[in-house]
Amino acid sequence: MTTAIRFEHVWKRYMDHSLWSGGLKNYVLNRFREKARRQQRLVLEDISFEIKRGSTVGFVGRNGAGKSTLLGLIAGVLRADAGRISLDGRISSMLELGAGFHPDLTGRENVELYGVILGFRRSSIRRRLDSIIEFAELQDSVDLPLRFYSKGMIARLGFSVASQLDPDILLIDEVLAVGDHAFQNKCFEVINRFRAAGGTIVLVSHSEDDITRLCDQAFLLEDHRIVASGDPRSVMNRYQGKAKNSGD
Repeated sequence: MTTAIRFEHVWKRYMDHSLWSGGLKNYVLNRFREKARRQQRLVLEDISFEIKRGSTVGFVGRNGAGKSTLLGLIAGVLRADAGRISLDGRISSMLELGAGFHPDLTGRENVELYGVILGFRRSSIRRRLDSIIEFAELQDSVDLPLRFYSKGMIARLGFSVASQLDPDILLIDEVLAVGDHAFQNKCFEVINRFRAAGGTIVLVSHSEDDITRLCDQAFLLEDHRIVASGDPRSVMNRYQGKAKNSGD
């Protein structure tokens, strides 16, 4: 089985802009300390793993552990500070459904825009336009400007675009709760079909059911590092035990 995603000793930090947090007065009074204050905040430290093609892998951990940052690195919207990331396949991301949508464009126009942002050809998007709209259950609203859509409608449209364009690798970040119960079941059906067709899925979720139901393998992120990996139920038990002990 070939490797779809490989991280080799990857590090990621964010710049701490706390000097500005107190406003202009704080900046003026303390600007000579800026160099000392502009420390880099470590998010991921020496992360290494492999994800095989056709597998479904979940990442769990407390808020702030770096899960979404890790997905952002895979998606290419973030750049690692050190280490190497190797990817084999076309990626579709469900990191923030509807990010990139424009409120003044119609749902139909936003489908094309979002697909292009995800890296797909406009011709490919147009061939799937009807099925995307039908899946999102927005036939009656697709020609209205997006500003008239509810958050749930926007999320459904974003999920439909990202899932209907035949990627090789699907990234999912806490978005399986979009829509009502019937629509959630449709989302799981899409994911299961994608898995059955040999697609690779990387999932971030706090839900034990999502991780144990969908994943072949799980990783636990803690203190910026991977501290456990393997059987999803075992990893979730360790994560939930630590969260309970810490009062999280």
